[in-house]
Parts: sequence; C-alpha cells; structure tokens
Amino acid sequence: MLRPVRSDRRTQPPRPATPRGMRLPLVAAAVVAAGLTAACGPSTQPVGSAAPTAASPSSEPSAASDSASESATASPSASPTASASASASSTPRTGSSPAKTGSAATGTSAKPSRTSSAARPASVPGPGYDSSADAQKLIDAALRTAKSEGRTVLLDFGANWCGNCKAADKVFAQPQTAAILGASYQMVKIDIGGNSSANSALLRKYSPSGGTYTMPVLVVVSPSGTVRTDTHVTGNPSLTPEGINAFLRQWAS
Repeated sequence: MLRPVRSDRRTQPPRPATPRGMRLPLVAAAVVAAGLTAACGPSTQPVGSAAPTAASPSSEPSAASDSASESATASPSASPTASASASASSTPRTGSSPAKTGSAATGTSAKPSRTSSAARPASVPGPGYDSSADAQKLIDAALRTAKSEGRTVLLDFGANWCGNCKAADKVFAQPQTAAILGASYQMVKIDIGGNSSANSALLRKYSPSGGTYTMPVLVVVSPSGTVRTDTHVTGNPSLTPEGINAFLRQWAS
C-alpha cells in the first residue's frame, strides 16, 4: 500500500512557486480594493451626526464677508487712528486756508489804522478871512478832528486889509506848504480886522500876553486845547516858503 501512495506523490506534479516579483502587485491590489470598499460602503456614523468635511471653495467668500461685517460694525473707539485716517481720506480738499492776515499769523498786534477821512489830507482854507463865520464853532470842530486824526490845530488871526497876512496866504497856497498843512494841521482862519468882539476875545484867550498884536498871529494848539506856541510872543517866522515850512515842521505833532 505504500507504493501506490508514493507513486501518486511522484506522479502528482509540483505546484508552481509564485515568483516574489508578483507578490507585491497582489498585495497592493488587495489594499486598494479594501480602501474602495471603505470609501464607498455604508456610513458608520450615527444618525444625525455631521461628518467632518473639508472646507469647500464656496465657504471661503462667506467667511471673508463675515470678517468684513465684523470690521464694519466694530466700535469707532477701538481704532481712533484708523477712523481719523478714513475721515481725512474721505474729506475732499477745498484748497489751502487763507493766509492769516498779518498780525494773527505772526502773533503781533496790528497798529490801528487811521480812518478814511484821516487818510486824506485836511483841506486848507483859501486866502482871506470870513468875518461872518462863527470862529468858536470852527475851532471846536478843528479840535475834535485833530484829536481823532492825530493832527494839530493852527489858528491864523489876521485881517483882509493886512499886507503880511496876504503874503502868508500866498505861501500857504504853495504845493509844498499846503502838503505840510494838510498832513499835520487843522487850520482855522479868524478875522480880527473888523469889529467882532467875539473874535477879539478868542485872540486874547489863545494869546493872553496882550499889547499890540503884529498880524498874522499864528497859534499852534494841541488837540486837548493847550497852546504850544504863539507868534505874538515868539515873533513871526519869515513869511517865505522856507520860513513858514520850517515853522510848520517844527510844531507839527
């Protein structure tokens, strides 16, 4: 009985050995098949649980919009610098601010300018004397104007028949002399050649030394009414442009 068995073993062809080079592809195929079964098979998650999924591209804009909404609704106090920058950039420029005039920009106080009437030279009375004029009113008005405009009052006491007074009138009409008078004086001409007691009283008021008056009598009075000089006491200057101009410049305010 042993022989037949041996004869069977001998006659049975041996199994061909699987080459090692073919084992690896088979193993890889088995792994891939197991992975596909796990991926496509029934879910093992309980009902109602959400399986973790990768973020889809459509969710990214939503997150970005949520972030933008949070930034837009943030409190202004959280970023004052950003708010100030946004306000400055959104405000249109309207051009440079006007130049601070003068003293306000430099911090110094501007000198008060003269009034429009003071900017113009004062009028110079024409030749001769008006015996009918109210001399006191003329003097009062001249004092007020001189005070407001920073000038001095010049009183000219004379007479229409006086030769020296006519010579002085010719000098007063000269352009240079008239410019000095208009810039620095309020001039009042007072007639003392007639019978006006009021005008004679004004002469004694502003030239109280008395005696014989040599015309014209020129009296320089400050805006407060104080006599600064009286030619009845000091003597008249030379009745020439040079003499009268020097006198006017000397006593100008």
